Amino acid sequence: MKNILLPTDFSKNSINAIYYALEFLKDKKCQFYILNVQKASSFITDDMMVVNSSTTIYKTLINAAKKSIDNIITTLKEEFYNNKHEFHAIVDYDNFIDSVNQVCDKHQIDLIIMGTKGASGLEKVLFGSNTVRVMQRCNTPALAIPDKYKFNKINHVAFATTNSKRFQKEELEILNKIITTNNASLQILHLADQNHLAYDAYDNIDFFATNFSDAEHEYIDTPSNEMFSVVSDYIHKNGVNMLAIMNKKHSFLERLFKTHAVERYAFKIDIPLLVMQHK
Repeated sequence: MKNILLPTDFSKNSINAIYYALEFLKDKKCQFYILNVQKASSFITDDMMVVNSSTTIYKTLINAAKKSIDNIITTLKEEFYNNKHEFHAIVDYDNFIDSVNQVCDKHQIDLIIMGTKGASGLEKVLFGSNTVRVMQRCNTPALAIPDKYKFNKINHVAFATTNSKRFQKEELEILNKIITTNNASLQILHLADQNHLAYDAYDNIDFFATNFSDAEHEYIDTPSNEMFSVVSDYIHKNGVNMLAIMNKKHSFLERLFKTHAVERYAFKIDIPLLVMQHK
């Protein structure tokens, strides 16, 4: 992990995710790219009235965002001084996902770290809309940090999978790095429901034995409508510091984002969630 993308909309939860990233990678030499994506609709009428005729709306937006990122970087250098870390400010005027993907390709980003929104009142909000889009539509692994979550040493990681596809080594490379770097234990949760009565783990047994030989395995048979709560219970009972999942068709992630299931069971992930992408 050497090139890290930190998207921000300057909200408290996005800044909190940046703080987490610096603590999480404090012992690693990293290039941090702090990205803000602007769109025309964010430029309100009151702002337009004070713009000089010689200044375009585009330039005004970009300059203001660039100044805000520069201020963030100044604060980070003062509060988290680390000669292993370098920062780069990027402001774009584009579709959010297109911008993220372009930055990931250009700078060979290894991991995206961004904040999530917490649930409030009766709202069953798991993530901000941009975070969901990144998880679903970006090819780069993403680590979502819950609102107000503070860094804790990574001791125990759980990887939840339905084993619906064969894994490839490069797909889980980021998970392997996190486990190795933090000397953390890994628990692989093999989930099956009424549509997967026989665990399709056999194709992955050799893979796990080769790449995660120290991992422990737990096989869980549960109806799909209880899968989220089962994983949530496991997280809290076993002191899991990070949950990892693979984004692919018929995956745990796909089921997680089914609106009715989320609203009905109010599943709330309150630890960092690592989403890897199936190639």
